[in-house]
Amino acid sequence: MSNINISFILEALGTFAFAISGIRLAAQKDFDLFGAFVVGFVTAVGGGTIRDLLLDTRPFWMTDSIYLIWTLTALLFVILFRKYLIKMNNTFFIFDTIGLALFTVVGIEKSLIAEFPFWVAIIMGTITGVAGGIMRDICINEIPLIFRKEIYALACIFGGICYHVCHINGLDQMFTQIATCSTVLVIRILAVKLKISLPKIKGENA
Repeated sequence: MSNINISFILEALGTFAFAISGIRLAAQKDFDLFGAFVVGFVTAVGGGTIRDLLLDTRPFWMTDSIYLIWTLTALLFVILFRKYLIKMNNTFFIFDTIGLALFTVVGIEKSLIAEFPFWVAIIMGTITGVAGGIMRDICINEIPLIFRKEIYALACIFGGICYHVCHINGLDQMFTQIATCSTVLVIRILAVKLKISLPKIKGENA
């Protein structure tokens, strides 16, 4: 399988996972079908749009309608399996974490293809992973998850460091992608399960 096909699959899975996470939260807020679709689409493409604008390239979803189709597929998936998804209390967490991991890899690789230095690639990978979620939470009138106590963006940064270590050691690209995704997933899951968080900045009255 070529590197292009692998990247395409990662982006497809990430888009689908993030769209489901957005649609799932929109359903909890009693959005109508169109509103849920918009929230899902914003979640799926928001981070990549900001990344592409910063990399001075046309936003990826404007050149291919497949991202709209994937979001629509995610909406149909939520409609068809709504009862099962509701019973799974951690549905949002699962799909959001998967999307976070996959999009971190996509953001890093697109930045490297554009010949930016690695420190930029790690930042772009993090933006690709977290910015869509920020837009999603704003749309549903919630405090963005990245600004809460849970470790979120930091998982993307560690994933980027893992990618860099694998890259400079000449490891196979597929192994590098799997290792990076696994790093983001493990850190995110452990942070939530063990309630690990960063220290808060104390105010004057603290």
